Amino acid sequence: MIERAPATLNLSISKEFLEMTGDEAVISLMAQIDDEYYYWNTVKRLPMPNGVQPFEVWNITKIRRRLTPHKLKFGSYSFHWNTNNKLQELLHFLDVHIGGSKNSPYNDIPKEDKNRYLVSALMEEAIASSQIEGAATTRKQAKEMLRQNKKPTNRSEQMIVNNYSTITRIMELRAVPLSKELLLEIHELITRNTLFNKEDEGTLRYDDEINVVDNATGEVVHHPPDVAELDSMLDALIRFFNDEDSQPFIHPLIKASIIHFMVGFIHPFVDGNGRTARALFYWYLLKNEYWLTEYLSISRMILRAKAQYARAFQYTEVDEHDLTYFILYNLRTMKLAFDELTAYVMRKKEEQKALSEIIGADGISYRQSVILDWFYKDAELLLTVKELQNRLAVSNQTARNDLHALTVKGYLQSKALNKVTVGYQRAHTFNTLIAQASKKHS
Repeated sequence: MIERAPATLNLSISKEFLEMTGDEAVISLMAQIDDEYYYWNTVKRLPMPNGVQPFEVWNITKIRRRLTPHKLKFGSYSFHWNTNNKLQELLHFLDVHIGGSKNSPYNDIPKEDKNRYLVSALMEEAIASSQIEGAATTRKQAKEMLRQNKKPTNRSEQMIVNNYSTITRIMELRAVPLSKELLLEIHELITRNTLFNKEDEGTLRYDDEINVVDNATGEVVHHPPDVAELDSMLDALIRFFNDEDSQPFIHPLIKASIIHFMVGFIHPFVDGNGRTARALFYWYLLKNEYWLTEYLSISRMILRAKAQYARAFQYTEVDEHDLTYFILYNLRTMKLAFDELTAYVMRKKEEQKALSEIIGADGISYRQSVILDWFYKDAELLLTVKELQNRLAVSNQTARNDLHALTVKGYLQSKALNKVTVGYQRAHTFNTLIAQASKKHS
């Protein structure tokens, strides 16, 4: 639970007040609080200048934040946010690296690798978004299920399959305006066969008995707006998503974060609100040509810091609906996702470069070198045509041709899994051929 801040005072502009706000130590402290956008529970623990009390610093903080807010209204609820230095710095970074192209780590990556990274990212996003909501499975098990097109065997696996299908659907809808019908379609797709009552899939909640509860304490941390307000608030959110009534201008990354928050705040569904909120966040970014979003697993970053995710929601609600907390959290999370993607791409490029140099003399294509890399790292790997097709985002015939070519060259051997399906595994000559190819380049 988030501690409520003390009531702020209407400080008059007295001599004492001016002296306090002009003190160098106070100015330095206020710059730190503004940059990090601390809430009261952090402010009160910061080292204070001599003679200054935490509640006085909090009063100054609130006065400064109330002077320059951007305001927004959904239904009868008012919200606001501030654009501090840190927020503007993050917006610039993400505009350049996720919306732009000059500094993208993908510029010199072969197209077929981009497809492979895209599939991997979509799977990571689907898995992590489900795990945030309690899906109990490992990344390895979940990826294997998605790659092999296995049917889900429990609720956790169904959540992951649903999320993957939803993200794929959103990629098709990226340029389509949001409507209430599409919102319900996304919710139905993302919750299919995972809710206690199937009737709740793709249906708005019908009463006010839904609360957001702290799992540890059982306390209610958010009571959504009355069901009577649902239609008007969703209509406002859909207009906001579609950039209607968009004066004054709001930066797309800020809008995406607000959309993410508002789905959680309105809580239009009995369950699945979080997954739907993250799906709309993803959709809005793609709609506004932040193309690298496809390759980011933002939910994976959220999963690593679930408590901070929850606090970003709570700080906004308890501090007079100040959305800055949540916007900053989202932007920082996106930057972390980009940094991780960059490191991953650079690492993979080095690995593939080394492998390509080893086996290039044997007439192995770049894509086939990727396949051999998997077998090199996993001696027990058993790969089907369908799984390869899913992993590389290639046609069935291309996958079949690659596996056949590597079998003819002696790297792989086929194994009948049943009357219909054939699997491919390392041949007994695999290590010998790799060693010979390596020797040629030594």
